Amino acid sequence: MSARPHRWLLGGRHYSRVASLALAAPFLVLAFVTFLLPLGSLLHESLFLPTPTLAHYERALTAPVYLRVMLRTLRIAAIVTVLALLLAWPLAVVMARSTGLKLAILVASVLLPLWTSVLVRTYAWMVLLQKNGVINQMLMASGLVDEPLKLLYTETAVVIAMSHVLLPFMVLPIYSALRGIPDDYSRAAQMLGASEWATFREVIFPLSLPGVTSGCLMVFLLALGFFVTPALIGGPQQMMIATLVSQQVREMLDWSFAGALVGVMLAFVLLLALIFKRAVRLDRFVGSA
Repeated sequence: MSARPHRWLLGGRHYSRVASLALAAPFLVLAFVTFLLPLGSLLHESLFLPTPTLAHYERALTAPVYLRVMLRTLRIAAIVTVLALLLAWPLAVVMARSTGLKLAILVASVLLPLWTSVLVRTYAWMVLLQKNGVINQMLMASGLVDEPLKLLYTETAVVIAMSHVLLPFMVLPIYSALRGIPDDYSRAAQMLGASEWATFREVIFPLSLPGVTSGCLMVFLLALGFFVTPALIGGPQQMMIATLVSQQVREMLDWSFAGALVGVMLAFVLLLALIFKRAVRLDRFVGSA
């Protein structure tokens, strides 16, 4: 039996490995020049400048001030992911069960904020949360508070604004997963005597887990590297890792230590990606069961 050449399927056509690599070459070159090359240079500087050393990594992992920033970044990213999931799941369910004009309005309500600049949305939240903002005026008008609350430059404000900005990245994967579940599954479960809650628990939710996993992974990773919203909404007291790296590069001119901070977070992200990969495999196992 002769060995068959490796051929990849793309757009309904089969391409040889050489042709596929040629088609992907522009993207690979762009990714190398704009991502891999700068990242490699930064990591090299953190390990070998001025001499081969791990001192920058030791400083990043032992100094209390930097550990607090890393733990705050992980805590805020985790809270934002959970809050976005709680908000996105019901909205994705409604979108999956809607048609026509109602679906178009719901999809537009998700996509229009996504197409709007992050800076614009962040300034909008600053207007809402400031001392004389709309939220404080509503609270005082309702009699719930006697004086304006400090909402801006708090961790709560950072979580709320980031959850709103990142919500579309959670809604769309879950909506896609829910739309891929045939309605016959729910009807078959209910015809066999399952209640609506049992149908959701045993059929709908397990089949939607790939979308949930993808959404959680995207929102969490994006939240780890978020820069504009935490810097403007949280201020110096709520500094996150991206702001700390920027400070080390622009103000302290300590590129080696900034590279060490990036290396630590990159190692954590890779570890997290491996864990999520195993989770997706577990989801497929549960789904097939």
